[in-house]
Order: sequence, then C-alpha cells, then structure tokens
Amino acid sequence: MSTLTIGHLSTVYHTSFILEGTDWLRNMGIDARWKLFASGPDIVKAFEGEEIDIGYIGLPPVIIGITRGVPLKCIAGGHVEGTVMLAQREYKGLGELGDVAAVLAQFKGKAIGTPPKGSIHDVIARDLIARLGYDIEVRNYPWADFVLDALVDREIPAAAGTPPLAVAARRFCGAKIIIPPDRLWPNNPSYGIVAREALLKDEDTILRFLEAHERACNFIRERPEDAAKIVAGLTGIVDEGFVLEAYRISPKYCAALLPEYIESTMGFVKALKGLGYISRSVSKEEIFDTRFIEKTHPERPHYGM
Repeated sequence: MSTLTIGHLSTVYHTSFILEGTDWLRNMGIDARWKLFASGPDIVKAFEGEEIDIGYIGLPPVIIGITRGVPLKCIAGGHVEGTVMLAQREYKGLGELGDVAAVLAQFKGKAIGTPPKGSIHDVIARDLIARLGYDIEVRNYPWADFVLDALVDREIPAAAGTPPLAVAARRFCGAKIIIPPDRLWPNNPSYGIVAREALLKDEDTILRFLEAHERACNFIRERPEDAAKIVAGLTGIVDEGFVLEAYRISPKYCAALLPEYIESTMGFVKALKGLGYISRSVSKEEIFDTRFIEKTHPERPHYGM
C-alpha cells in the first residue's frame, strides 16, 4: 500500500471528490490522505513546505511556484475552461452586447472580485483588464466563499471564478454568467494534477493514481448524475442539482495533456510576466512531465467530447 498526501480545493467538479468518496484508490493500493486548501497559491505553499505529494491546482500558481524554486511538475490534466465572469442581474452579458470589451466596459471605475492573487481566476481577470486598458479594480479574497459573500452583500458588482461560484451566486443573489468560460481564455488549464519532483521516481504509484484519476474524469463525463450523488453525499453542503449545474457550465473533463492545454499554459507564462507576477520565463519542460499520462491515456483526449 502506497501512501499519498493529496492537496485539493473545494471545487466540486475536481475528481478529488470522486476519489475521496469511493474506494477506487484503496483498491489500487493507494492510501490517500486528503488535505483541503483555500486556493491554488495555498497548495503551492504546501508543496514548498513538503506537506503534500500531489495537488489539484490551476497552472498559474504552479508557474509562480516554479520560478520561486519549488520543485513541481504537472503530470496530468483534469479540466479546461473553468473560469467564468458573472455579475449582478442588472448587467448585460456577452449574448446581449456581443463583445467582451463592451461587457467589461460596464465595470469601469468599479471592482471585480476573484480568489487570491496568483490564482488562475485572478490572472485571467487582470490580464483581460490590462489588455483592454480599463480602470477596473480586481479585488482578491482568500476563499471563494468570500467572493460569494461579497456578491450577495453587493460589495462588488461582478466576479471571476469557478462554475460552482456561478451556480451559488445565481441561487443566492440572482447573479448570472456574463462571459462564458470558452470566451474568457480558450483551453485554459483550470486544473491539473501536480506532483512534487521527488515523487516522480515512484512511477508505479503515479501510474496507479493517474489511472484512478482518468477513471473519475470519465465517470463525471459519462455518468454525471451518479458522480453528482457521490459529491453531494461527501460534502454534505451542496445538493446533486448544484453539482450537475456546475458540470454543465464547463463540461470539458479529461486527464490528458493535450497540445492546446500546454499551449494555453504557456500563454499564462507571458501573462504572468506582463503582470509582474514572475521575473523570468518558464519553459514547457520546467512545467510538464508528460511521460506518465502518455502511458495511462494513450488515446485521443476527451475534452471536446
């Protein structure tokens, strides 16, 4: 039995909830110790402190960590296009205005909330605002729940965050998606499986974990009602309908590291440097180790299916 300490987030469409709520890993000889974190940057800090072996995390915090000398490698994908822009009901969306710039122009002189600085949602929002040249504040919150509270209390008119945040905001304050995930940043690596470099020597354990991860990705895609039941039962906070709605907003789940996933990640390297989050460029080879997922998932990626 191999032991893995795994850092994860509260994002309901990550396979962490499926694997924690089933015996799949244990049946494959893996004793998983799960640790919940508030954000991707917090997971990077845990890697830095050697607290975890594997993490579920968006790629921008990983890039930042690599430039700080944290020994990390992305070994698999998981989901793409997991950031949406949402706003209070009185604001117009892309379907009405037809142009991303016009949608964002509604928030000139105002604030858009996101999870912590360095999270993928923060970087996407700041990069878009910088490219448009608009005077819009990006207000960071330590937990995604605090972004929701700010929307409900009308402290902010809009936010960038995960599909589950969009579902919760619609339920609690009538907020709506104004820019869908595929229009904010196509193929963005909303989360991947990241491992500390020392673990890469244990190929057998990695391959067993990735086999279970891919099985869970397929389960979410092919049997979403059953997957939602497991997630809702495990969390005890959200119902099955909530999870299913989050699945539908951005339904691109797979463990493969397709070329578009990698190319999109490299676009974040440029964005992070432009925002001053990193001082040097990072190569594909520094970020990715594709050897393991190529063995586990040799067939075509399923993100578009």
